[in-house]
Amino acid sequence: MLLSLGLVLASYLVGSLSSAVLICRVIGAPDPRESGSGNPGATNVLRSAGKAAAAATLLGDIANGVVPVLLAKHFDLVPWVVGGCACAAFLGHLFPVFFGFRGGKGVATFTGVLFALAPLMGAAFCAIWLTTAAIFRYSSLAALLATAAAPLVGLALGLPGAITGALVIMASAIFWRHRANISRLIAGTESRIGKPKV
Repeated sequence: MLLSLGLVLASYLVGSLSSAVLICRVIGAPDPRESGSGNPGATNVLRSAGKAAAAATLLGDIANGVVPVLLAKHFDLVPWVVGGCACAAFLGHLFPVFFGFRGGKGVATFTGVLFALAPLMGAAFCAIWLTTAAIFRYSSLAALLATAAAPLVGLALGLPGAITGALVIMASAIFWRHRANISRLIAGTESRIGKPKV
């Protein structure tokens, strides 16, 4: 029990390591929470610090989801603990204790969680994201559709109920964090991929 609780707490702390903020501090770029969209994620870092910093941010955010889940699986812990570690890492990214609880929208960390839980589920997420983005040219829509599909893919793969439940919790949080994007999509004012914001 102590190992389980310790891993869940450690997962939250790992998730709280905001790659966007740390990388921008190292290279002397503006704090992503104070520039652009205000979201500490790869897309906003791309606007203010360039492709290399954005790529590093994306990889760091994905790692925040991969590492805790793989650790929990390494210790062969029961599904509810694995799901708890996944949720804790994800919530750490959304509400990082080290950075005033001002985190990102969670899509990259969620992607890392999916790949760590079941590589096929992560691959399905990426395929849906890429297909939707290519057709409609909305990054937010692609993320939302891929996120909505993830728990269904988990069910199809026969993942334990505790894991599927964790996926539903994380997917719901992503939709909540994208509520402004959803409003813009409905209004037809959401920015398309490859076009500058107006």
